[in-house]
This record gives sequence, C-alpha cells and structure tokens, in this order.
Amino acid sequence: MASSRSLSRTTLQISKTARLFSTSSAGAPRSSHHNHHQQNHKYLEPNAYIGSWEAPKDPKEAEKRLAQLRRDYAKQVKEVRKEYIKEVELMRLDKLRKDEARREALRLQNEERKRLKTEAAKARAQERQLAEQEFRQTLLKERAEKLENWRMKENLRKENKKEKNELLRRQSSIWIDEPELEKKLLEAIVDTTAL
Repeated sequence: MASSRSLSRTTLQISKTARLFSTSSAGAPRSSHHNHHQQNHKYLEPNAYIGSWEAPKDPKEAEKRLAQLRRDYAKQVKEVRKEYIKEVELMRLDKLRKDEARREALRLQNEERKRLKTEAAKARAQERQLAEQEFRQTLLKERAEKLENWRMKENLRKENKKEKNELLRRQSSIWIDEPELEKKLLEAIVDTTAL
C-alpha cells in the first residue's frame, strides 16, 4: 500500500513537473503561447507504468521491482527533459533569429528615413538658396533703380540750378553796376531838386 502510494505520488510530481515545463512561456503572451502549444504539441504515448503495478508476495522482490520502476521512470523523465530543453533552445534560437531580422528591418527603415530626411533637407536648402538668390537679385535691381532715380533727380536739380544761374546772369547783365548806380542816383536826385 505504501509503495503504491509513493509511486502515485512520484508519478503526480513528475506529471506536475512536466506540466510546469510544457506550459511556461518564454516572454510571449500566455494565451497565444497556450494556443500555439495546444495546436503543435505532440503528446507522448500512454505510459505503461501507470496502473501496471501488481504487488508481489515477497516484499524484497516488490522493493526491487519498485526501485527498477523508479530508475526506468527517472530515465524516461530525463529523456523527456532533454527533449524539452532541445525544444526550448530551438525556440530561443528561432526567437533570436526573428529578433535579429526585426532589428535589421528597423535599421533599414531608419536608414531609409534618414536618407529621405537628408534629401528633403537638401531640397529645402536648394529652395532656400534659390529664394535668397532671387531676393538678392531683386534687392540689387531695386538699388540700381533707386540709384538711377537719384541720378536723374540730381541731374534735374543741376539742370534747374544751371537754368536759374543762366537766367540770373542774363538778368544781371541788364542791371547797373554799383558805382554806376550811385552816379545815376545822384543825377536823379539833382534832377528832382532842380525841378
């Protein structure tokens, strides 16, 4: 009775351990891992040890058989664990490959984004340079027009000044000189007093 209880307890512990190994997720969401596991899991053949124990009459023989059963079961559990470790390692390597591919895709996207950004910056710089060039040309044109306008006004002012001077010169030729003016004034005064 005690040996069958210890066998069932050992079986229960091993099944719990196997369940623990088979349901633990490696960073993935639990529900998707569970669904994936349910769809792709290959179950072992039914174990011949479960329910096969028939207690012999001799306790030493029973103890020997139980020890043999335990050793055989431990070997089987060891093999299952090895297979599980291999599966976990394969899953880890697959995840690493996927992560590396994702990182490479992100790197390529970033490079493309940087390239496009650089091209856009170059295009904006060219547009800005063209705008500045047009502005400079417009400014130079305006300055040239203002300078031409100033020159025209200056020439017109000079012309007006010349004309005024010429008119003044012509009018001054009619005028009487100062000594002559005094003479004429004295004569006019004498003429008026004589009258």
